[in-house]
Parts: sequence; structure tokens; C-alpha cells
Amino acid sequence: MPDVDLIFQLNGLKNRRSGSLCEPGSLAWTTANSKIPLFNFHIEIYSTKQRFKNTIQSPKPMTKGLPLAEIRDSKVLTEDSDEAKELYNQSRFGNLTDSRVELSLFEALYLVEKKKITVIDGKNKPIKQDKLEKRFKKLQKNFLINYAVFKDMRNRGYVVKTALKFGANFRVYDRGVKPGEDHARWILYPVHESGTLTWHEFAAKNRVAHSTKKRLLLGVVDDEGDVSYWEVRWLRP
Repeated sequence: MPDVDLIFQLNGLKNRRSGSLCEPGSLAWTTANSKIPLFNFHIEIYSTKQRFKNTIQSPKPMTKGLPLAEIRDSKVLTEDSDEAKELYNQSRFGNLTDSRVELSLFEALYLVEKKKITVIDGKNKPIKQDKLEKRFKKLQKNFLINYAVFKDMRNRGYVVKTALKFGANFRVYDRGVKPGEDHARWILYPVHESGTLTWHEFAAKNRVAHSTKKRLLLGVVDDEGDVSYWEVRWLRP
């Protein structure tokens, strides 16, 4: 591939930290000798500072104590209980495996933080949230960046699932849509605002989104833990 000159045309963008929705802009690139076509992207930016109504369907209050769960490799497995299954039935946390619910590390930490489950160690003792977070950081690279985006999207009312088979971090279902009822709307890549993205990496992410018939969403996490989203879509000239 020839050297590529990136040309950014993000007109009318407002400060991400101001809390306002930025105006759509465009991203285009072309080679220095202009021998390949010019592609245009439509980019919309959203900020966590906006006031979104939280529409997540929270599980019903537990009256018999919190469901127990234990760490199994890079997953967390709940006990066989009706309360644990309600987490899946109502809000699609995890996947049903036989009579238990298998949670991702992100789902498990989120439910512990929301006081919906208790994760226990080998001695059947509860693991505190801060210690659980440290263990998960050792199990998965860039865990905190990914979790910040997962938590923010869940708080907004979206169902978020891992998307390793698509070559992405997460797949995101629109509000009111559950996995199995319809396809995910976005594939989501969390990144830190100080991180860099090469042209090849950016193009690869776009190819994954295009091949899976989903939109590409970049979740940019700043040093304060706030998340802004960049949605990239193909536009025909």
C-alpha cells in the first residue's frame, strides 16, 4: 500500500468536555499522488456529559441474598439459582450454560459494583470489589479501559457483549434489543485518549465493521474516566 496522507475535516466540532453533542464532521484520506479514490466518512461524536435517561432494566431486588459466583479461567460462573438466571432473563447479563450463568469479567465486576452478585474465592469467602478488579487486570490486558466503556454503555441502557469472534472488543445492541432478537448495531473498540491509531489499524477496524454489517464505534476514555464515542460510517460520494 502506498504512503497515505490523512486529511481531517471535522468542521464545527465542539469541546467533548463541554457536554454538548458535536456536529457531524467528515474524515477523508488520499495518497500523496492522488492515484486512489477519495473515501469519505461520517463521524458523530457523543459525550458522557450529556444527560441520557438510564433505561437499563435492573434486575428485581434480591430477597434471599445475592447470587454467588466463582472465577473460572477468564470467565465467572454463577451458582444454579433463579436469582442468577433473572440477571440473564431480564437484562441479558452473561450466557446460560446448563443451569448456570457464565459472565464475562466485565459483566461480573459491573454486577458486583451494582451489588447484584457476590464473587467468592476458593475458600467460599467474598472477594471485595477492589481486589476483584486487581485480579481481573492481571487476567486481561487493558482491562480498566475496556471496563470504563462497558460500564458507561451499560449505564446508558445498552446490552454489551464481547465480540472476539468478530475481531473486536465488544458488540453493542440498541436499547430495547436483546441478543437473539436482532443483530448488534455496533462493534465497539475502547481506546485511551493518549493512545495512537495507525492508518492500517483504523482501516482494519472499518473492514471488520463493514464485513459484519455493523457500524464502527470508538469509545475514547480520558484520564478522568469519561467516555466519548466516535461513530464511523461509510458514505457514498
